[in-house]
Amino acid sequence: MRSERVSRPGHEARAGQAETDQDQTGEAVHVSGSLIAMFETGRRIPHPDTARRLDELLETGELIGRMAAEARRDAQPRWFRPWAEVEREATSLRCFQPVIIPGLLQTEAYARAALASGLLVPDRVDEHVAFRLERQALLDRAEPPLTTFVIDEAALRRGDPTVMKEQLLHLAEVGLRTRVLVHVVPYGAGPYIGQSGAFTLAEAAGGEHLAFLEDQLEGRVVADPKQVSALERAWEAVRAVALPRDQSRDLILKQVNEL
Repeated sequence: MRSERVSRPGHEARAGQAETDQDQTGEAVHVSGSLIAMFETGRRIPHPDTARRLDELLETGELIGRMAAEARRDAQPRWFRPWAEVEREATSLRCFQPVIIPGLLQTEAYARAALASGLLVPDRVDEHVAFRLERQALLDRAEPPLTTFVIDEAALRRGDPTVMKEQLLHLAEVGLRTRVLVHVVPYGAGPYIGQSGAFTLAEAAGGEHLAFLEDQLEGRVVADPKQVSALERAWEAVRAVALPRDQSRDLILKQVNEL
């Protein structure tokens, strides 16, 4: 039996008008009409910049931006939510990454490439990219936390050359900010304790010291003082083999020129 699509009178006209409106809205905020349709049906969440432009266009204050931020928080992995709260309230952050650029420093293209290389479906990749970019807003505050990053040189050399060039230039630019310190552990440092894995340390507003560890399955907040103290000692050992700030920037820019 052959089935036929039956439409009510005027249905095609209304659908066509909706598509026209979506195309016009999309053009005004620099995205496609089909993406606007996905926003409207909840299949996609606007990136922070897109949400801001929609609020300006539709004169909705910050409503769309707030709704999008809430949707991204709901979409993020449950195991990361406690650390996301710590990160937002921290007065200082110290992050070590031996194989990848830290999330707080990633460009959109780099974040997308990193997340797409795993097991996430495309829509989930978009959600995670948007959340990762939103996290970076803490570095743009009037009084951001003091953030120190130590990155192994290996992380500067892994990735598509076009994506990496943009990413490394971003690293060099962010590293010039007053309260952002970027250091690189050069290949010449040889074996060191940081090769055991990535970790992040945070000092909360109340003075509490916390840490975050992540593996292939999930991540966890470390609050036990003895374990945090052990990670702080590991940080000092890692920091000791990293290059000073200016020399690290020179190494980053040298890698840009080699791409």
